[in-house]
Amino acid sequence: MALILQKQMHNIITILLFTLIIQAQSHEFSKQLSPNSLGLKKQKLTHLHFYYHDIRSTTPDIVQVAEAATTNTSKTGFGSVSVLDGPLTVGPELTSKIVGRAQGMVASADLNDFGFLFVINYIFTDDKYNGSTLSVLGRNQVLLPVRELPIVGGTGIFRFARGYALTNTRFFNVSTGDGAFEYNVYVFHY
Repeated sequence: MALILQKQMHNIITILLFTLIIQAQSHEFSKQLSPNSLGLKKQKLTHLHFYYHDIRSTTPDIVQVAEAATTNTSKTGFGSVSVLDGPLTVGPELTSKIVGRAQGMVASADLNDFGFLFVINYIFTDDKYNGSTLSVLGRNQVLLPVRELPIVGGTGIFRFARGYALTNTRFFNVSTGDGAFEYNVYVFHY
């Protein structure tokens, strides 16, 4: 009888320890992983070239959604916030092939210069990039001839993306607010 009781006690202790180990593993905050465990292969560098169209006249794809009490008296429009959903095209003409959309927010964030905070996702719709995105979070000093914006992430083909975008103004119509902006994007991804 003592032998049976001892075996049962051993089984109960074993089950208890096993349960504790499983619970401890399932509640881990973090652990190191191999890139291979996520199916990540060799890192690549990709160059993308496209144009973003800022349309404010006919059918606006950028609209102001908020402003500060002092926005209209500020020399830079400080405090204005706009949302956008505009086309990305292969060429500078709005009629050229669409390869995606730029969606996000732009805020005038500088009291002294025309400096904007960009929080934008480039959503690609063409060929192998269809459904993939790149995320931009950074400052755009629009009066500079060439601006550099950080690429801080991505999805799909661009998972684990990081890099930068160089942008310049191809044209800007002061009376309508319409513009086309060239982008050269360099991004590391897996």
